Amino acid sequence: MKKFTLAALLISVLWLMTGCDGNKNKKTSSETVDQPKEKVFVPEFNADSAYNFVAKQVAFGPRVPNTPAHLKCAAWLENTLLRFTPQVVVQKAKLRASDGTMLDARNIIASFNPENRSRVLLCAHWDSRPWADHDPDPANHRKPVPGANDGASGVGVLLEIARQMNMHNPGLGVDIVLFDAEDYGEHQELQGNTDHSWALGSQHWARNPHVPGYSARFGILLDMVGAASPAFTMEQVSMYYAPDIMRKVWNTAHSLGYQAYFQNRKTGPITDDHLYVNEIIGIPTIDIIDYDPNREKGFFDQWHTVEDDMDIISKETLRVVGHTVLTVVYSSR
Repeated sequence: MKKFTLAALLISVLWLMTGCDGNKNKKTSSETVDQPKEKVFVPEFNADSAYNFVAKQVAFGPRVPNTPAHLKCAAWLENTLLRFTPQVVVQKAKLRASDGTMLDARNIIASFNPENRSRVLLCAHWDSRPWADHDPDPANHRKPVPGANDGASGVGVLLEIARQMNMHNPGLGVDIVLFDAEDYGEHQELQGNTDHSWALGSQHWARNPHVPGYSARFGILLDMVGAASPAFTMEQVSMYYAPDIMRKVWNTAHSLGYQAYFQNRKTGPITDDHLYVNEIIGIPTIDIIDYDPNREKGFFDQWHTVEDDMDIISKETLRVVGHTVLTVVYSSR
């Protein structure tokens, strides 16, 4: 997951050419970066509930496509979302991985207020990596990753948001898309031989949305949002395609007192699901992702290792992210 591709490098060049202020030559969002003048109701995000949603996913085992754990978790995700809205679609697809494996993938989509044309997209990937190719022990490099933070954390936050929207109507249309086959990108040993091998589920959805002609005002992707002491920095793909949305989310987080989490630091491009949502379907979408280029891996220490398990999940980080995203959604009606 999250390697720099030729597409990302092109974005870097364009970003620099446009003075590091994206969207000068792109479709931009009309969202304002100002905070709402009137106080709006925002339901309380329950971190214990989100944590339990994360733990339930991890308990299935690694959610690698074509495995029993993957099938069982998919059924659980669908049934869980059906508790919160009857509008749930499972988009099945056969997707070819970089090693030639045909993946039985499932994008899971839940919609709220489907009749409302003013929509917001919230997304995360629910699969986990088949190879712990960044583990410090080479003996683990072909073992699957538990994926507590890298995958399950973003889904856990979105499931709790769905639970809250079931109890408290957000007043606008919201679509939660759980992307599959995000983390089946080429093994580290291949050293970048295959481009676009990541985020296969979002590439498929962006070309084949669950609703023909689907559009949303903006999108927010959650990835690796559960570890303690995260650094949510202003990632370059997000800033290039959706700078107004990124500033809106960061301003909201700061207004809630979360400056230590949402840092005003611009960092390099990351290939993630939001890249294809932006490039293919044209919805300005940002990535809330734990990334600090000053770290050895850039991401959290247990990234793509067998240690990415529940021991590293912080309820406080889940709460901060969930509270911020809920506030953005309910303030956007």
